[in-house]
Parts: sequence; C-alpha cells; structure tokens
Amino acid sequence: MYKSNYMKIKINNIILGLVAISFGITGCQKGDLLSNPNVAAESSTIPSSLILNHITANLMKEEDPIVSNVWKWNQNTVSNYTYYYGNNSYNWSTSSTTYDNIKYCLKMEEQAFNQYKNKTNVYFALSKFFKAYSYIWLTQRVGDIPMSQSNSATNLEPKYDTQKDVYKQSLALLDTANLQMAALISSANANTKVDAGGDIFGLTYAQWQKAINTYKLRVLISLSKRADDAADLNIKSQFSAIVNNPTQYPIMTSNSDNFVYKYNSAYNQYPPHRYGYAQYNNCINISKTWLNATAPNKDPRVLALLSPGVLSIDAANPVGSFSNYVGQEQDSAISAMKFTYTSTSYLASPNYNRYMTPSNIGGTISEPYILFGYSEMCFNIAEAINRGWVTGQTASSWYTKGIQASLDWYGIKQGGTIVVNNNDGTKPNLGTATFDVNTFLSNVTYAGDNATGLTQILNQKYVSFFLNSGFESYYQWRRTGVPTFKEGGVGIGTPTFKIPLRWQYPVDENTYNATNNKSALTSQYGGTDDLYAKMWLIK
Repeated sequence: MYKSNYMKIKINNIILGLVAISFGITGCQKGDLLSNPNVAAESSTIPSSLILNHITANLMKEEDPIVSNVWKWNQNTVSNYTYYYGNNSYNWSTSSTTYDNIKYCLKMEEQAFNQYKNKTNVYFALSKFFKAYSYIWLTQRVGDIPMSQSNSATNLEPKYDTQKDVYKQSLALLDTANLQMAALISSANANTKVDAGGDIFGLTYAQWQKAINTYKLRVLISLSKRADDAADLNIKSQFSAIVNNPTQYPIMTSNSDNFVYKYNSAYNQYPPHRYGYAQYNNCINISKTWLNATAPNKDPRVLALLSPGVLSIDAANPVGSFSNYVGQEQDSAISAMKFTYTSTSYLASPNYNRYMTPSNIGGTISEPYILFGYSEMCFNIAEAINRGWVTGQTASSWYTKGIQASLDWYGIKQGGTIVVNNNDGTKPNLGTATFDVNTFLSNVTYAGDNATGLTQILNQKYVSFFLNSGFESYYQWRRTGVPTFKEGGVGIGTPTFKIPLRWQYPVDENTYNATNNKSALTSQYGGTDDLYAKMWLIK
C-alpha cells in the first residue's frame, strides 16, 4: 500500500514539479541554497489545469491491482504463486490517506481564483467533487476522520468529525458541485471537454455533471443500513430526487459516460505488464466466489473474460463448456496450490488474449479501468427501487439495463464468438466458443422486489465489477453479505481466518494527532483500533 503523509492539511510549502524560468545568474551567490530555480515558489501562479492533472491522476494510486491486491481482496482472482502475485491474505493494517488530494484541491481553488477572479469557475465545482470523493474514500476505510477542521494550515491537530457528519458534509459538497456545474453548462460548451490538458478522464461539461450525480447515487446506496435512522441525511429522498429529476440531476445514460482510467503503452501500461507479471498469468487463478456468481447462470462473461485450464477440456467437456472454468478457494493455503500454476492446470485464469498478451501493454484490447460507471449506476437504482426508496420506476428495467451495459462494455452480443486460449499464451487457439446471451438473461430473470430480487441485483453488480471499480466489491460484501465471500481457512492470513471490516488509522495520525485519535477510537471502537469492529456505516 502507498505510504502517505499524516492526516493534516498543511498548506505551506506545497511543491509542484514545474520548471521555473532560468535567471541567467552565474556563480554562487548568497541565497542560492535557499531557492531552487527549478521549483515554482509558493507565491507563483500555477495553471489550474496542471493541478487538476495531478488530482485526477492521483485517484488511481490506491486502485492499482498489483500493488494494492484489490483484485484478490474483491475475490475476483487468487494467487497460487507468491513470487509473482503474492499471497491471498487479508492481513492489511493501517490505511493510507487522501489528504494530499484535499491539499491540492485547496491549491487548485487558490490558483483558479487568482486566474479567473471568481469562485464559480469549473475548477471550484470539480474541487468540491474531489474533496467529497477523497473524504468518503478514507472514512469508509477507517470511520471518523478530521474534516471540518482539516483545511487549516495552522491547526495541526484537527478534531475528528463523526462518520455521519463526514457523509453529511460530503453529500452537501456533491450537491453544490452539481449546482455549480449546471450554472456553467450551455448549449455551446455542454459537449466540450472541461480541460483537455488537465483532466485525464477527458470528460465534457455535461459528462462531469453526470459523473457527480452518479457518484452521489453510489454514496447514498452505500448508506443503506442507515437509511431509516439518520433522518437528517435524507438518504432515501436525496436518492429519489436524483433519479426522478434528470433535468436538475442528470446522470449517466450509457457506457460512453463511464468514469474510466485509460492505459497506454508509453508511460501508463496495464498493471500486469507494468510490473512484468503478464507472462505469468498462470500464477493467478479465478476465485470461486466470482465463478459461483456466473458459471451456473451460463454467463457469457465467463467465456469472454477468462481462460480455462486446459486439463478441464475433454470429450465430455469441449471448448466453450462452462464446466471448463474451475475456480480456486480464496482461503486455501498457497502450499495447497503449488501444482496449479502450470500451463496444464485445470483452473481458470484471466483471459490471456484479453489482458496479458504483449499487444495489450497499453490496454488496447482489454477495457479501461472503471472507477464508477453506468452499469453500476443501473444496479444502484435497481437496489434503491427494490428497497422502496424510489417510486414510479421498475427495478426490473434498471436491473436489465445494468446487465446489458456490462455485456456491452465487454463486447458481448448474442451469437458472437470468441477464440478460447489457455492461461499463459502457449495455446492461443483451443477452439471457438459462441455467446448465448438469451439463455443467460433467461437464467437471471428478475424475481421481483423481494429478498431474492435484491440478491440478484447485488450479485450482478458484483459480477460487473470484475477487475475494476476499486474496493466496491468488498464494500458491498461488507454492507450486504452478497456475494458470500470465502473465509475461514488459513489462506485468509488473519489470526481468526476472518476478513477484516476496516483498516486501522495511519500510524502518523497516532503520532501527530494522538489525543484526537484516541478520542475517536474510544467513541467508536472501545479504545482499540480494531480491524474487526463495525463502524457506524455498517452497524
């Protein structure tokens, strides 16, 4: 995991790597050691787009699947060989933070005001979104955090806000961001990129407003366990207002609006290639958790996204049979998997041709990484309708839209075909499989606005998160228990063989803000930074 600075917002001496103007001074003069001519001074004017570029790029730092183990912790994949993909342990401890992003948001606002002489320009609207995203990212990991006092350059020991208040303030930031974006959008600029140089997501003005409201739907549905006992948050009514008023709250309408991070071969390669692990695709298998949610339904995403183990193919189970795709138990010991990583394995792995082939170094074959998107939004709306939050719409319709959006994202169509390959590229053409979307859709027909229907929605949302969307699969399991994550065996790596429910506070927080940190631990977790304690969000 990435190591971040302690949880204070110290504005002074923020360093941006900009090349300053050469002053043509020769020789060693007094003050040379105090001023670096290659770094912009604190008082310098920095283009807002440059700071925006840093913020947008920074959103992905914790989602890197190789560094953060997020694929495994979401029970999408299972490592069978520690040298390349590590173990499958949930033995995390302290969290990193996102306060560096808050710091850059404040600097972006400062520079945007200096350059545009107002606080209503697009950088202020985006800043509110990124602040909310960053605060929520951290609070859902640890619980209460400093927020209302965290913007001060002089208060280095900010008090903690309760998790409920963090969500309340963050939802307000998102609402304001939506209103500010709405005031900025016109027929002339709606389809114009906000900042072609600074925004790596490349969104237009209209798409940014959709992204803000779509993300707010994610936040609201994550509060489902508090929907009936936090009246001042207005969780249900806020959700309903967004869904039923697309004029005031436009949301994503297709995959083209997805909030995605794109890879390239020059300097931002698809992660397994970046770390040199792509050729060892046979050292990572597919979790039984994901396969249990797909293969029994004859889900064509199994054929599109996975490579089967060649030993599972025989006369009784020809190429294209769902029985070819065998998963690995998440809680198994690595020692029990030592013979499963060869090219003659019977276990499934990520599709070599799609994700690991050398021609896919820049992610040109596989899809970009979705941070949040249309398919998830559809399932979030379906879940809200199932729970009775929204009237006048049907959960079945949004459930079907979510499934179809996921299939479309992967290029899966009825009657389409795919060349099946083994897991390490040594057998690139084992045969051809045909997608039967109609049978799959029939197998997952919505059961109605009941507990079974809710489980269907949550399972399909989980499936659509495959190898993307950060920790959302884990957070959904933690909130709802769907799907059932495998735990209990030594492979989980924790003393109890159980999956933790949170991260501990960063070490630096205990060091530099000890009094407030201790108070927060006492009020939430009985004074212990307990990995298995339930925070307010999931009680």
